[in-house]
Amino acid sequence: MTTAELAKAFTDLLKQGDHAGAAAKYNADDIVSYEAMEGPMAVCRGKDAVKQKGDWWSANHEVHGASVEGPYVNGDQFAVRFMMDITSKQTGERVKMDEVGLYTVNDDKIVEERFYYSG
Repeated sequence: MTTAELAKAFTDLLKQGDHAGAAAKYNADDIVSYEAMEGPMAVCRGKDAVKQKGDWWSANHEVHGASVEGPYVNGDQFAVRFMMDITSKQTGERVKMDEVGLYTVNDDKIVEERFYYSG
């Protein structure tokens, strides 16, 4: 599978709202995830840790609307843009998020993801 083929299949699942399914199918067992934030989830190592981060995020945010754009492919990497209207369940603050995920592929799996936020 080429990076472009993997990127399209992964992004198609994201566009269907199946983030967990996309991660389960395409994340490498030893994936490393980098968030542009401080704290215990700034760097997650391993498929299980990345899943736990996603589960925490889903449990702590209400999503009012979301869109996914891409993928944008270059070599062994691709980018996906996420735009979300969310409310933090902890603070009640509603925000519009604009985020880009940069994914690196090796041996038909995503081995790294890095997230970049606007504003």
